[in-house]
Amino acid sequence: MATLKVPPHPPSPSEDCEQLRKAFKGWGTNEALIISILGHRNAVQRKLIREAYNVTYGEDLLKDLDKELSSDFERIVLLWILDPAERDAFLANEATKKMTSDNWVLLEIASTRSSLDLLKAKQAYQTRFKKSLEEDVAYHTSGDIRKLLVPLVSTFRYEGEEVNMTLAKSEAKLLHGKISGKTYNDEDLIRILTTRSRAQLSATLNHYKDEFGNAINKDLKTDPKDEYLKLLRAAIKCLTFPEKYFSKVLRLAINKLGTDEWALTRVVATRAEVDLQRIGDEYQRRNSVPLDRAIANDTSGDYKSFLLALAGHDK
Repeated sequence: MATLKVPPHPPSPSEDCEQLRKAFKGWGTNEALIISILGHRNAVQRKLIREAYNVTYGEDLLKDLDKELSSDFERIVLLWILDPAERDAFLANEATKKMTSDNWVLLEIASTRSSLDLLKAKQAYQTRFKKSLEEDVAYHTSGDIRKLLVPLVSTFRYEGEEVNMTLAKSEAKLLHGKISGKTYNDEDLIRILTTRSRAQLSATLNHYKDEFGNAINKDLKTDPKDEYLKLLRAAIKCLTFPEKYFSKVLRLAINKLGTDEWALTRVVATRAEVDLQRIGDEYQRRNSVPLDRAIANDTSGDYKSFLLALAGHDK
């Protein structure tokens, strides 16, 4: 469930553009006005605002925001205003660069988006960067991590709820055999995790636990420091219980000695229109503090205000 709050009768895109233009003029930027508009518009509305701004003023709203804003507030506004597919393409590209390499972001995008959303992100990636996401992931990874991530970003999973229980039982047995033999990089293990529908995978993993006594991720914790096994467990969590995965990302981002603002920004900006409510519920269940209070206690200024607006808790 989304947390973004959109007014029932919002102003027209041209009216929003006029107000944003006013926010940029005069002595200093009116950040509160920017938050009141962009923090309460959905993806379709934000796209129309960008188009209207360009038509009306002959300028790119993203570039004007870049000139007017700074620091973490600038980063979240610029990330938020992007179309979701554009945003994922940008995040994925950043994750494949040498200086900002992040296999976790690639896994997150590949494993928590719907098949159609992942396809749109890959199309946006090709349009913007003139190459495919798959080739960049393959080029910037190696070994077992490449064997896992390339098929994850390449897949187009079936999204239906139909489940083949005979298949679930046989593949649960297959997975257990591979894990018992510590062949964690086996191609059949990777094939199951990277191609089966979420419903089919959940049935398989439920049978695995019922038949063999442990959740699969517990059996994959033989070496807690192994990066490949960490990613493998995270992929399973993203595919079967994304709220649990994201609540942990937020806990680590907020509870660090010094907030990991980029992780906090990424999760709030990408999930506010999807399932941030469920993520917040899971966060509170596991940490005994509401997510909005944790954000408010660990951030400040316009950055805090925009985060809370997206989380549905602004004043």
